[in-house]
Amino acid sequence: MSYASQDERNRLIDGLRALAKFLHDHPDVPAPRWTDVLVFPLDGTDEEKRAEIDVIASRIGVEPREIVSGHYSTSLSFGPVQYRAVAICERPDESDEEGEVTQ
Repeated sequence: MSYASQDERNRLIDGLRALAKFLHDHPDVPAPRWTDVLVFPLDGTDEEKRAEIDVIASRIGVEPREIVSGHYSTSLSFGPVQYRAVAICERPDESDEEGEVTQ
C-alpha cells in the first residue's frame, strides 16, 4: 500500500466536499454521527511503522499512543470527523497487566 499521489489526494478532497454537500442538500438521507479517515503506514518493520506514526503525529501536532495491543496511533479531530493514522504492529510492546510498558 502507498499513500495517495497528488492527483488521488485532490480527488479524495473533492469527494469529501461532494459528500458533505450531498448530505447538506439531502437532509432526508441518514448520516453517521461520526466518521474516521484512516491512514496506514507503508509496509515495513514494526519499528518503521511506529516511526512513520511518530512523523505523522509531529506533522499534525498530536502525541502518538498505543490504542490497543499492537496498534500505535495518532489522530486529529474536526468535530465528529477524525483523521487517524494507525500502525498495526505484529509484535506489540511488552506491557504489564495495567497497560504500563515494561523494560
